[in-house]
Amino acid sequence: MKNLIIIVFATIGLTELSAQKIIHKEVYSPVMKKNIKTIIITPNIKPSAHYKTVYILHGYSGNPDRTVKEDLPGLSKKAQEYNTIYILPDGNFNSWYVDSPIVKDSQYQTFIGKELVDFIDKNYPTQKDKQYRGILGWSMGGYGAVNIGVTYHNTFGIVGSSCGALDFKTFGEGYTHYQVNKVLGPIESLDPKYFTDSKIEIMKDAQQSYIFDCGTDDVQMIAQNRKFHEKLTAQKVQHLYIESLGDHTNSYWSQSLSNQLALFNRFFDSK
Repeated sequence: MKNLIIIVFATIGLTELSAQKIIHKEVYSPVMKKNIKTIIITPNIKPSAHYKTVYILHGYSGNPDRTVKEDLPGLSKKAQEYNTIYILPDGNFNSWYVDSPIVKDSQYQTFIGKELVDFIDKNYPTQKDKQYRGILGWSMGGYGAVNIGVTYHNTFGIVGSSCGALDFKTFGEGYTHYQVNKVLGPIESLDPKYFTDSKIEIMKDAQQSYIFDCGTDDVQMIAQNRKFHEKLTAQKVQHLYIESLGDHTNSYWSQSLSNQLALFNRFFDSK
């Protein structure tokens, strides 16, 4: 009878997991000592199958709920179409996805790059090779995706940024307006490791794929993205760079991120 009960419960658990599409979780971060709200979107989970994963980082002042409803609607359909699990962590209002040297409970680089990946791989049927795991984001999340993705280049096989804030040195008033200083301190004393171009040396040999895009009318970010593209080209770092009409709005990044997810899928399926 005991064995029968175990089998029944196991069957119920499998049925629930296979039917889930949008899962709301609070994932505990040991490094920050707090729970982080996270949305996990799955296809219909099949027995013995293992799935590709993409971590999606929202922009400044955003959150995963807004991402699902406004910024990147249709993720459930894409999860099914691409046979991919999407993970959307809450990066707080202004964390910039860094391990902050001044805010002890704002260590989002370690949480997303290590702790969250470990949690997902332990609790969901994922393909654990880096070639089947990607990370992307927009604006603040674009910076975060590059910062985390390259730092954890043995974890992520493909990295994408849409209209990302890729150059704090030329961010101007945006550095304080978007509260980067709240987590990293004054720009004058900023550790160079937080500058995106400090990642280029790693990118040369990281064996990753990179996608960058930005709207031509995005007055905040277009110059930063063009400059980073030029630096990558000069250093012979292979990458895809795209410019298209658009401003720093969710109508732009909704389309660009949808395109990137399709490119991510092509990357995964080529392995």
